[in-house]
Amino acid sequence: MQYGILVIGDEILSGRRKDRHLDKAIELLAARGECLSWAQYIGDDPALIESRLRESMQGDTIVFSFGGIGATPDDLTRQCAANAAGVPLTRHPQARAIIEEKFGAEAYPKRILMADLPDGCALIPNPYNRIPGFSVGDHHFLPGFPVMAHPMMAWVLDTRYPVAASHRYVEQEIYVHDVPESELIDLMQQIIDMHPQTKLFSLPLHSDEGIRRIELGLKGELARVETAMRELLGELDRLGIRWTHER
Repeated sequence: MQYGILVIGDEILSGRRKDRHLDKAIELLAARGECLSWAQYIGDDPALIESRLRESMQGDTIVFSFGGIGATPDDLTRQCAANAAGVPLTRHPQARAIIEEKFGAEAYPKRILMADLPDGCALIPNPYNRIPGFSVGDHHFLPGFPVMAHPMMAWVLDTRYPVAASHRYVEQEIYVHDVPESELIDLMQQIIDMHPQTKLFSLPLHSDEGIRRIELGLKGELARVETAMRELLGELDRLGIRWTHER
């Protein structure tokens, strides 16, 4: 499975607030042996939000969107999600009941707007203040507040996308010493060609003392990564190139 996140709001792009969703999404996925495929930040621009959602809804990526589902005029995500999905924005009966129970008469006329959601969506429970998020297919829309959004994301992952241990995603790396990266290009290409269902990464590291090392690794499903890594290490040994597991 591939995962992406959208972080929506001018306050992130202007620096008034610091994003905390990217790190948490990486953490939650890593605990399951998975990783993000992409992340994108978008301001409060309805045309841009709608366009990005429409594009991502055409693919197979599981997307978590943070922000813009409140009741104020700058909360645009609910309408944009409905437009992108090609459905009307309608008052969700269960969300309406939750908001009415929580706020009573004060639910009207404004707070109840948070129950106006894309037609046919499913609710995501909010353990912090009960105001739900919602799912449109594999797109999951959460509040911008981390204290609410992060347990909601964890709930969606555990409920909708349980992961079998045999498909666990891993990253394995070694450190190659005293050789320029250019001398490893042919070997890298060989590993990529023979193991196309893994991803190879190469990150040169330079210390203040000028010591040259390359962090060389593979990521993907556990069994595939282990097979490719054995071949990579064997080729390094055959070429007489020194490597270690530690920097």
